[in-house]
Amino acid sequence: MYFEKPGKQNTKDTLEIALKTARKRSIKTIVVPTSTGNTIEELLKLDIDGINIVCVTHVNGFKEPGVQEISEEKLALFKSRGIKVVTTTHVLSGAERGLSRKFGGVNPVEIIAYSLRMLGQGTKVAVEIAVMALDSGAIGYMEPIIALGGTGLGVDTAIIMRTSHGSNILDCKIDEFICKPSL
Repeated sequence: MYFEKPGKQNTKDTLEIALKTARKRSIKTIVVPTSTGNTIEELLKLDIDGINIVCVTHVNGFKEPGVQEISEEKLALFKSRGIKVVTTTHVLSGAERGLSRKFGGVNPVEIIAYSLRMLGQGTKVAVEIAVMALDSGAIGYMEPIIALGGTGLGVDTAIIMRTSHGSNILDCKIDEFICKPSL
């Protein structure tokens, strides 16, 4: 399915399509990004029974040094509902972005990120959070999952993929696009 344009207005449809596809294909895990917690709150309004939901947040300090954007109350709510919460360094920026900001230029990991963005910002986010979830132990190696991503706030992209570790990121396999915005 293709959305007319990217953005958070596609969130509800993307979540519903991802859940429906997971059940139809017997995929056990959906990995979902959230910067504010709003996407997970929308997901909690739907039937998530039987689906392993992994929420990947922005890294601590993304907007302000030492600060997590999502409140402790929201994180506690998500965990109480059985959602695994992963907060770790962004695998497609992290230390390399710090070096390129400091010294100029581009590093190999940033090239991967920009290449994935050729398919849309949501595709880059989906691959990145899947690798972060695997590296954190929240999902299984090369386990078929549905990974979501977005352009700005919310989600507008869902892919079926098998994830490799950050140390072997080029071994990740995107098997299918479920939905994404036209670019």
